[in-house]
Amino acid sequence: MNRNSEKSWLGDLQVTGAALAFSTAGLFTGAIGADVWTMLFWRGLVGGVVILGTILWLNDASGRSIGRAGLVVAACSTIATICFIHSLRRTTVADVTIIYATAPFLAAAIAWLWMRQRAGRVTLVAALLALFGVVLMMGQAASTGNLVGNLLALAMTVLMALMMVVIRRNDGVSMVPASCLSAFASAAIALPLASPIPTSGSAFVLLVLFGVQFGVGLLLLTIGSRRIPAVRTALLANLELPLAPVWVWLAFNEVPSTMTWLGGAVVCAAILLDTFRGDAGAT
Repeated sequence: MNRNSEKSWLGDLQVTGAALAFSTAGLFTGAIGADVWTMLFWRGLVGGVVILGTILWLNDASGRSIGRAGLVVAACSTIATICFIHSLRRTTVADVTIIYATAPFLAAAIAWLWMRQRAGRVTLVAALLALFGVVLMMGQAASTGNLVGNLLALAMTVLMALMMVVIRRNDGVSMVPASCLSAFASAAIALPLASPIPTSGSAFVLLVLFGVQFGVGLLLLTIGSRRIPAVRTALLANLELPLAPVWVWLAFNEVPSTMTWLGGAVVCAAILLDTFRGDAGAT
């Protein structure tokens, strides 16, 4: 196995691990009775400690100057995190994960607009198909009062796609310190609106576990994104698509609507089309 293929294999494995970790977010938000800002505070604080501990353990001094790209990554991650947690409380987990499934195509579009890296025809067709699937879901959301949550999920998806492209474009720079900064920044933003003292020991345990989930997922995503193209990162991140609604369905019996199933099927078809017939390595 040559060095490039080894890097690609490790990147695939790390991003897959991140997807598995992030797929449990809906489970935590449903189980934790705290308000959104309190969850954001503890998730960011504990997640930041996990990432900082990793940096210190590895004795990584590369983050002394993260530069403009690192600040962009940190800003995207911070705002996306806030949008993500709010969206989970304002719409269904299924809607959030299916909207996030459009990230590969948004990453391809950003790479083309920014770096003039043109996607293949199959990817463009898949992008339009995925967009149609999201439109189906948005129409249902408008009638069920979930539109704000779906728009927040869409904003989160755009920011995450941009973050993946920036990390890949600057693959010679460690963005782990930027991820650490973003975790602590989300906690700092949430603190004035949070009630940081948990109401019970069990609530505290859940909040800490949610933070560990965030730290591990963000760390794996950041490291893995350096090793593989941005579009492939986004495609692998979509492994949480079939898992997230399943956890919530099993735990809380939250059954997705008919239009969510239909829109999700369209988006899944787009992902499969691009995965097996497109060029995921464009960016």
